[in-house]
Amino acid sequence: MPDVSIRPAGVADLPVVERLWLMFRHDMSEFDALLPQVDGTFRSDRLHLAFSEAGWAPYLFMSGDRPAGFAFVRGLTGPACVLNSFFVVRGARRTGIGLRAVQEVVARHPGPWEIAFQDANAGAVRFWRRAATAIAGEAWTEERRPVPGRSELPPDVWISFDSTDVGSPG
Repeated sequence: MPDVSIRPAGVADLPVVERLWLMFRHDMSEFDALLPQVDGTFRSDRLHLAFSEAGWAPYLFMSGDRPAGFAFVRGLTGPACVLNSFFVVRGARRTGIGLRAVQEVVARHPGPWEIAFQDANAGAVRFWRRAATAIAGEAWTEERRPVPGRSELPPDVWISFDSTDVGSPG
């Protein structure tokens, strides 16, 4: 695996994360049928919430000195942490960065977790089932929930587990 670091993202990281966000939303547009706004950007409310709201935590993944992805966690003060957004750039996928990143992010916030993805995203289906097993063994569940406000879309798949007593990644 390349030299990887996963760290909280600060305001100084916002320009880099904004560019990664465009790549993430472009990838996701395949599954949620959304086009960019007229200026070529995608809706970015979650991006800005991650950097400005209590109960959220943004993370930046680096491969050496280059950005490799990000994660936004919400619900830090609620009953469960939610991995709101998770992205690894295509050039870093299938290198172990994604699994290491999710393990480190989850280890920073022990307790109940929920992660959503789309059935149509075959790579995400494989990745999140593998990640849940790596973190929680067989003690995780999967259910389908409607996408709020988007009845035309198939339901999201939600994986839930409790990371309490889960050690840091090796």
